[in-house]
Amino acid sequence: MHVLFHFNNKALFIILPLILLLSCCNKNDSKVDTGIGKPPDPIDPTDTTQTFYHGVDLSFQPQIEEYQTIYLDEDSSAIDLLPYLKSKGINLVRLRLWHTPENIHSSLEEVLAYSEKIKQAGMGILLDIHYSDTWADPGNQEVPAAWSNLSFSEIKDSVYQYTFKVLKEFKDQNTFPVIVQIGNETNSGFLWDQGKVGGDFENNWPNYIDLVNIAIKGVRDIDENDEVEVMIHWAGLNGAIWYFDHFEQANVDFDIIGLSYYSKWHGNDLGEVENQIVEISQNFTQKIMVVETAYPWTLEWNDWTNNSWGLENQLIPGYPATPEGQKMYMEELINIIGDLNQNKGLGFCYWAPDWVAYKGPEATDGSIWENAAIFDFNNKILPVIESFNME
Repeated sequence: MHVLFHFNNKALFIILPLILLLSCCNKNDSKVDTGIGKPPDPIDPTDTTQTFYHGVDLSFQPQIEEYQTIYLDEDSSAIDLLPYLKSKGINLVRLRLWHTPENIHSSLEEVLAYSEKIKQAGMGILLDIHYSDTWADPGNQEVPAAWSNLSFSEIKDSVYQYTFKVLKEFKDQNTFPVIVQIGNETNSGFLWDQGKVGGDFENNWPNYIDLVNIAIKGVRDIDENDEVEVMIHWAGLNGAIWYFDHFEQANVDFDIIGLSYYSKWHGNDLGEVENQIVEISQNFTQKIMVVETAYPWTLEWNDWTNNSWGLENQLIPGYPATPEGQKMYMEELINIIGDLNQNKGLGFCYWAPDWVAYKGPEATDGSIWENAAIFDFNNKILPVIESFNME
């Protein structure tokens, strides 16, 4: 519930001097403003200049580039991927960051280097900080090995120092993100068990909120010109209101509710999807972004790696696993986001659109996603690209 208070001029004439007097009397007791606990700026429903993000998650691309993968446009001509996507309406690229991965992929070094290419192509960056050395998701939020023996207070300090340092690296090379995501798919918190919530850890919300707050402070402290929006990410739709209620009650200072939606995992009724997204938007002041989504254009495969998509019951009725069905799906989802009241729909991000069978047709460790990419089995762009510039 959000309550607005209105004062007339006479009331302000009486109240303002009193407030000034009280503030002077309590000057010596005032605390330094850390930025923690500040509610987000209200959304202006008349602001038509707000950016609508047409995003893609290209976290695999540096790895795919090592295999000299060639992508083709509509005329079967080779393309330079980033400039081509920019020309088709893409204005945001999401990249995952792992703390100390086992190899260079998703490391700070790799992410910084690819961010320079994104900036040169004229697109914004969404930095997805996992706060882990590997995949972070609802079932796995492993603390970085470097922090494994730290106390809670030491982990809090490490989260702040790490977040600030990472953002400073981006700022110093002039690739400051437009959005920073604090944790990935944090349905059960992150940095387990210190920041775990839900189930047996339902009483641990204060610790999780403390860790999120100190991470956000790391962003705000380096973001002197207020350039960055902070996102919190819930994987799915069901349960999102319960989850974000905790952030609202604690007055956590973040700007964007990030959601995932895949028909395989989160329900195959787009009418219900729309109802859920609308309800979430009505319950909170933050903007809404479907920060992960995808849809298959076929149920076939192009290498010997087991795919995530392969069954008819994973699809949405009326949206077949065909190039046209994939395009129809994206058009409808973008309409759902764009139609949110009060200009709250911030955009979307298509997950791994480039993850083709880049290791060859017999690879057993290739792509689990080539039939949900936006390129066909010859690496030629699919019709879904035409939907990406919709609002």
